[in-house]
Amino acid sequence: MSTAFRIRRARTSDVARIRELVEPLVQRRILLGKDAVVFYESLQEFRVAETDDGELIGCGALHVMWSDLAEVRTLAVSDDWLGKGIGHALLGRLEDDARELGLSRLFCLTFEVGFFERNGFVDMGDETVDPAVYAELVRSHDEGVAEFLDLARVKPNTLGNTRMLKHL
Repeated sequence: MSTAFRIRRARTSDVARIRELVEPLVQRRILLGKDAVVFYESLQEFRVAETDDGELIGCGALHVMWSDLAEVRTLAVSDDWLGKGIGHALLGRLEDDARELGLSRLFCLTFEVGFFERNGFVDMGDETVDPAVYAELVRSHDEGVAEFLDLARVKPNTLGNTRMLKHL
């Protein structure tokens, strides 16, 4: 097995494989399951890792939440490729995308605390946002925003997860 891979923008033809990559993590209750339509709706947020022979081996998404803030979502790597730098490379690309968009902070909700700590994220504890920004964000229907704000309605989805933040 070659260890060469590249990171690229996701295509509609990648959605089935992205779902296959994510499903084992859903089964282990590491990621929340999503319907196919959600992946298609957010496809422009996704980057994928692909081997030289076209095998999709990882994915991750960057979802903008506010003028300076985005969430890293659905970061997943094929079990066969764990420990080979795929997750780090995907996260690096998402960070580059965030900088290109003018963002200065990245949020994630994760069970993989060690991985994100090694990549510069810290537990955000009770950290919150300015009250005026909170008043705007709380209007969002996006579950990731609710998780960032630590709203009670998403608590069943976030039990055991750690809210982490990185300043770029």
